[in-house]
Amino acid sequence: MRINKIAVALLCASTMLGAAAQVPAPFANAQWPAPQGFTGTTFALSHAYPATAPVPAMPWRSAINNQPISTANASAYAEALKAAVVGDMRVLLQDYKNWDAPKRGWYNEPWLGATMREPIHGMYVGSSPLDASLFKGSGLTKPITTYVLTYYNQTAAPTLNKVWGSSAMTPSVSPQTTQFAEGSIIIKAAFITADATVWPVMKGALTWPLYITINATKQPTPTPTPVMTPTYLMQFDIIVKDSVSAPKTGWVFSTLVYDTRIPADKADIFRQMVVLGAQWGNDPQADNPAVLKPVLLENWNNPKAPTYGGETFGWGQRLSGPNDGAMNDIAYAAGATPTPQKYVKNGKDSSCMSCHSSAQWNLQNQKLGMDSFLLPLSTPRPSLPPGCAVTKKNPNPACSNFLNSPQPGSAEWMKWFQNRQGNVPMDGGSVAGDFDMVLTFKTLPAWYTATQSAGEHNLQKLDLRGKRMPAPASPK
Repeated sequence: MRINKIAVALLCASTMLGAAAQVPAPFANAQWPAPQGFTGTTFALSHAYPATAPVPAMPWRSAINNQPISTANASAYAEALKAAVVGDMRVLLQDYKNWDAPKRGWYNEPWLGATMREPIHGMYVGSSPLDASLFKGSGLTKPITTYVLTYYNQTAAPTLNKVWGSSAMTPSVSPQTTQFAEGSIIIKAAFITADATVWPVMKGALTWPLYITINATKQPTPTPTPVMTPTYLMQFDIIVKDSVSAPKTGWVFSTLVYDTRIPADKADIFRQMVVLGAQWGNDPQADNPAVLKPVLLENWNNPKAPTYGGETFGWGQRLSGPNDGAMNDIAYAAGATPTPQKYVKNGKDSSCMSCHSSAQWNLQNQKLGMDSFLLPLSTPRPSLPPGCAVTKKNPNPACSNFLNSPQPGSAEWMKWFQNRQGNVPMDGGSVAGDFDMVLTFKTLPAWYTATQSAGEHNLQKLDLRGKRMPAPASPK
């Protein structure tokens, strides 16, 4: 397959990384080296994906007596899932100099290093900015940027092997390669740029230094060169392939959030990471937008979790963490004649599972990639309301950021809130990605941009909310 100029640039970028000079572009560790004089441990991409893996123990199943998960037992399930990963995750988060991902059986996705990752912990921007208006009830005073890091466990890694092989240059995307084995776990850590002076709920949170250019809490535009910046652990997601516990979808999603109210334990940050909730289906029966808090049968939210965690719950209070972009400025046709646009600030329009259920790849139109976006979204963007024209004097009015959406509760909207197995695509003609949003939203678009003559992929620079992310500056 022909490698274009972008791929050559990625290869050049990898040569900046000292000992990683011979690393091929797909497996580059970061987009620039650590700052001069930095003596700590830096990120090393774990990509020796095994071809097979043994069937793992699944204590989360036994925690609910091998029965389907329900709102009555979801707490026990989520706690058992947390306990199953906590040993490794304590080392990752609190003893980084001794973190050896391959030895412990954890692996990273390819293609994101040379264009997205920073060098200290391998994190990349999740969303930027998240506006302070999302967290009025918990006292956030400035916008935040979130940085995320994803690992796949040893059971999930053979799927990475099937898709990417040893070179990651010619991905194999088919119904046979994209499916994960039972017991596959994917984790995601989310750190933010706001400390306790900006957001009191972050008091005492674990701090990671990152070498980054994008920090919405400090300034709205990227810095011209990377800056060592403290970031703070806010959220930790654990998802597991478990068709026994979740027969309708095959997956259980759980989210943990930092809770400053719990006494600190220096040896165990996970004491303060409490379960926010769990989700194992999309509750398609809860389809009336007039009911703001419907009875959910496939979702459990922890009533004891900190308040800020629930400020960004998704549509109908479905699970979505503070990092996850389930609240957006949306505009949709209100149904009258002539049809007016209704504009909703911070409207609830997504959830963990509805977002991930859009994971699919169109082999006939790889420039498009995903036939449907992560959240209910139509194109083009809606007409601006009266008084909201973009002019030279007012080039970015606040009301110009609304996303064009189907009407909540409509048949088009409900496409995102159906229960499908991971081998069933949201749209016919695509290959389902088994809920792996990283594959279809991040790594395949990055591969396409680097290797196809058509240039940058349509999804390459978008965040979870469909908005273009600020471009990071390059180090001098």
